[in-house]
Amino acid sequence: MNNKSKTLRLAALPAALAAAIPAWAQQDDSKLEEVFVWGTEVSSSSVLSDEAIAIRQADHVSDLLRTLPGVDVGGSHSLNQRITIRSLGDRNLRVSIDGANQNTYMYHHMGNLQIHTDILRSVDTAVGTNSVIDGGLGGTVRFETRQASDLLTKNQQFGARITGTLADNDSSGYTATGYGQLTDSVDVLGYYHYLDRNNFRVGGGEIQDIDGNKIPGTDGEVKGQEGELKNALLKLGWNFAQGQRLQLAYESYIDEGDYSYRPDMGLATDISIGDSLGLPLTFPTEFTRDTVTLKYSLEWGDNSSLDATLYGNESTLARDETAINAIWPTDPAHVEGRARNSGVDLLGTTTLGDGVVHRLTYGAELINYDTEYRPDGQVASEEEASNRALYIEDRIEFGHGLALIPGVRYNSYDIDSHVVDDSYSEVTGGLAGEWAITDALLVKLSTTGLFQGPEIAEVFIGAGIRDVSNPGIDSQGGYNSEFSLAYETAALGADRFSAGFTLFDTDIDSYIYEYAPAPADTGARYWKDNVGDMNIQGVEAYLGYDLGGLTTLLTYSVSDSELSAFGEYAALEGARLDREQGDTVSLNVDYEFDGLNLFLHWDLLWVDDVPAGLNLDGATLDNAKDGYTVNNISARWLPAALPGLELTLGVDNLFDEYYASQSSRTGVSFHPRFGELQLTDYEPGRNFKGTVAYRF
Repeated sequence: MNNKSKTLRLAALPAALAAAIPAWAQQDDSKLEEVFVWGTEVSSSSVLSDEAIAIRQADHVSDLLRTLPGVDVGGSHSLNQRITIRSLGDRNLRVSIDGANQNTYMYHHMGNLQIHTDILRSVDTAVGTNSVIDGGLGGTVRFETRQASDLLTKNQQFGARITGTLADNDSSGYTATGYGQLTDSVDVLGYYHYLDRNNFRVGGGEIQDIDGNKIPGTDGEVKGQEGELKNALLKLGWNFAQGQRLQLAYESYIDEGDYSYRPDMGLATDISIGDSLGLPLTFPTEFTRDTVTLKYSLEWGDNSSLDATLYGNESTLARDETAINAIWPTDPAHVEGRARNSGVDLLGTTTLGDGVVHRLTYGAELINYDTEYRPDGQVASEEEASNRALYIEDRIEFGHGLALIPGVRYNSYDIDSHVVDDSYSEVTGGLAGEWAITDALLVKLSTTGLFQGPEIAEVFIGAGIRDVSNPGIDSQGGYNSEFSLAYETAALGADRFSAGFTLFDTDIDSYIYEYAPAPADTGARYWKDNVGDMNIQGVEAYLGYDLGGLTTLLTYSVSDSELSAFGEYAALEGARLDREQGDTVSLNVDYEFDGLNLFLHWDLLWVDDVPAGLNLDGATLDNAKDGYTVNNISARWLPAALPGLELTLGVDNLFDEYYASQSSRTGVSFHPRFGELQLTDYEPGRNFKGTVAYRF
């Protein structure tokens, strides 16, 4: 690949990068196939990949994404993995697994993403909405799982891989994968993952209050985490004609255990509320998701392709609340919420022209949402919504490094909920310009229209049954604008030196806040409404230096949000997003010992404090956020004398930092009955991890 092509790939990065790009990703294809067949590609803004992350022993999505500038993953509980991009939470992003939409608002104490990283083929993260191809307000995250062709080595018809993992803080698990080529045109993959998880310990061994005193009734162990996770995937692929493939997949995900009532809040809060009400600390809880996906891929001619995905998934969150029913008999003894997503996604590409080249991307999507609240097995409330879109984008390449990228998207959204029964539609556009000034330097300027309708309510506490009607609520719109610069060359003694930055400005018009102060005539404390225009500004930057077996990547990101409130919500003027993160620096260092099949990794994440201030949905008494520094190290060895064996050792949170992600629930609130509540969802302390894997 020539330098200009490399630079073009870097250009779309909002700050570019995936976590550090290991030197081994640049080896020849045969060695990659033999040795690093289990690496997961992590790309930022749909361009930069080649990141083998097996060395991280990732058992949580945060292990993959936290060092991407502008991206964080909050939530220490398995039910509460929350991706944020530029302080916008997962409900304002578009998240999919194998093309199946995952945006399901199950429970406000829970995230909407559950997936184990071991089966991932790639993670494609678009930081910010920078193309009409993507919906949502803040960006997209696309997870793709493996298929047999990714794993079979040359001349291999069938293969298998087993792994065993042990972590002292505090889990153990295994995976088993089988894959093969049944015929010349039919392939199959089967995968099973099991994780036995205990309660972990926080850094420093003490759970403390805001003044640094040990909280009574705690011993440093975060109770309410103990459970089992089971994840199975079956894929059958058929290459039935030249350039055509049909793939059917079924995935089952089960997470069950004795979990805390509020998985996103700190143990101290659960203790305070439970003791006050005479309730247990944990409740038997089960989350399940079943997904069926049918995908058709077509390549016709030399310049066109089409991917069509038909999918359906059903998620269920159930909890045994017999203990609550014993105190308040009018409350259900068993609570269940169900959410169904179904849809179709079409994505095509065509390249036309000689001289001036047009690279067209076009498509359509349909997503249906249906929810049910089922106390004691009876359907008590239902809501539904439907999202449709058509789009086309043209990358026009004029030569001399110049490209213009116009696009248009038609959005249509219907919702039938307790808040509103209405339809919304809007045409949004996008326009970007790129100029490769030299083979090493590229600049890009872009602006993209935004659209998102009002969301149906969370399922688990009633599917909107307690919501206040607001027929006048409007959709959200606005623009995301960015200016970026990327530079890459061999300089300063490096084999590869890279640097770049992105400045961004995101305006969200008619921002929807679901806890807006309600009008007096409603008789409610709050309701869901448009409260003003939200502005998010920031910068993301990176600096990379690669020399021989050494690969390094330094990143920096910051974003600031501020609400310009409508008149009736003047009390919210200047409020920031609750998930806002302080200035963030990450450093990734990888080293390959040539000829030894030995690889070392170190990553550092430093996050600055966030001072107290007015925010939306944050802690009411003290919403300041403490900064932190976390170091992770690991080593990976593939002994040449034992082909197929992979040994990985690592230490997460090396210096036992007592910290919480700033995208998690943090701070101290005051409740008139329970008093001060320490909400902070602290992360695990030092964790020694080891993995043994063998490929047949």
